[in-house]
Amino acid sequence: MRKLQEILRLKESGISNRNIASSINISPSTVSLILSRAEAAGLTWPLPENMDETSLKEILYPDEQKPKAKPLPDMKHLHQELKRKNVTLQLLWEEYKAQHPQGYQYSYFCELYYHWRQKLDPPLRLPHKAGEKMFVDFAGQTMSIQDPCTGNIIPVYLFIAVLGASNYTFACGVLSQELSNWIKLHCLALEYFGGVPEIIVPDNLKAGVTKACRYEPDLNPTYQELAEHYGCVIIPARPRHPKDKSKAENAVLFAERQILARLRNRTFFSLKEFNQAVLEELVVLNQRPFQKLDGSRESWYEEMDKPALKPLPLRRYELAQWKKLKVNIDYHIELEKNYYSVPFQLVREQVDVRYTNSTVEIMHKGKRVASHTRHRGKGKPSTNPEHMPAAHRKYLEWSPSRIIKWAQKMGPHTAQMVEELMAKKDHPEQAYRSCLGLLSLGKKYGEGRLEAACQRSIGLSSFSYRSVKNILQNNMDRLEPENQDENPLPDHENIRGAGYYQSKEVSPC
Repeated sequence: MRKLQEILRLKESGISNRNIASSINISPSTVSLILSRAEAAGLTWPLPENMDETSLKEILYPDEQKPKAKPLPDMKHLHQELKRKNVTLQLLWEEYKAQHPQGYQYSYFCELYYHWRQKLDPPLRLPHKAGEKMFVDFAGQTMSIQDPCTGNIIPVYLFIAVLGASNYTFACGVLSQELSNWIKLHCLALEYFGGVPEIIVPDNLKAGVTKACRYEPDLNPTYQELAEHYGCVIIPARPRHPKDKSKAENAVLFAERQILARLRNRTFFSLKEFNQAVLEELVVLNQRPFQKLDGSRESWYEEMDKPALKPLPLRRYELAQWKKLKVNIDYHIELEKNYYSVPFQLVREQVDVRYTNSTVEIMHKGKRVASHTRHRGKGKPSTNPEHMPAAHRKYLEWSPSRIIKWAQKMGPHTAQMVEELMAKKDHPEQAYRSCLGLLSLGKKYGEGRLEAACQRSIGLSSFSYRSVKNILQNNMDRLEPENQDENPLPDHENIRGAGYYQSKEVSPC
């Protein structure tokens, strides 16, 4: 949804068109075309604050879309089908034409397949430029720590990060592979290396890659935001292609042999103690001389990777999580049992919610439409008056003093009833609905009857809208006051009455 904006951001960061294409999952020629259109339109990063993805697309593509090119056959499908008995290219072409009547003719169909097959899995030794790539992964082997209180065994997962050119390695243990730990470990790795590479190459871990795909993997929005904060690009390895992350595979193997194997007979009682031991072994690993080359991981890092890395930002990335939520009919979204308002025009629309420990930001079509301080606990609303319809804003103009003053015009007992209704609530605003309902009874039954009903309800120590309404409906307000209690109890010290239990607390036995 944000690919156009991401292309402009990455280009401003100095990323090459080919690396941008790999990250965004489009062709380099498309990247060049979009950048040329943006240059012709006078657009540069950062974009104006009020420009969302839809507006940007309208500027870059003002003309109607051209007719689509002929669909290409699925080469991988063809290759797999040809392995089956009696399946020929002629048969596959006929099936292709039945599905795409305007597709390619047989001769060019075969030429496309043969050309694709010649490039299938060519051997290639990937060169690694200084400061270009950081490979990250979790080790397959786990360690454990023992709870000193309960004796329970807790598994520990080892995170590995390695720089491509120097093989300089970072390792750290965590108790889970959840998103918060995944992001924190990236921050620690970048701070350990003292800089930021151009590209981060992860495996298709669910914490980082929402949808693993060979051609178009979808990154977790929080992981993508991490890359934006540090000014780098994330290009996940293709599923079931270990050559794409051979550096990480080798670093994991070295960490398991040179770190975990050396710690196998030790018992750890805290994660801090385990990571301290890992750090000590990590120093030895990075300083160990290469067997067939001059120098070590550390010396190569100092000579090649460290000078080429981009500087770290002034502050560490703050973990932000993302959710897709639907705006309710009361123009609020519900996030972790609390409620946050958006402009009422977005009722029933789907929005993207970004939330950190302190703030909640709500996006619609790539544009921020609301921001709130994040609440703790449950059931707390955060409402911006500007998000309300005019009728709702008028409702908020009511105040306790205004409601009480209105009630006083009807009589002192009505005013006392309103004050009691507000006193029963933690916040007076929570009683507004009951108070306004009570005062509206004066229009239906008359102010005099409402005053008498409130007097009778107060005499019964019943302070509620429903009690007053029942008195009016049953004409009990017209009874004489002396008939309210025809058989009063005698005044005696052994008769406690209801007030005794409201004014005193019973001490425990």
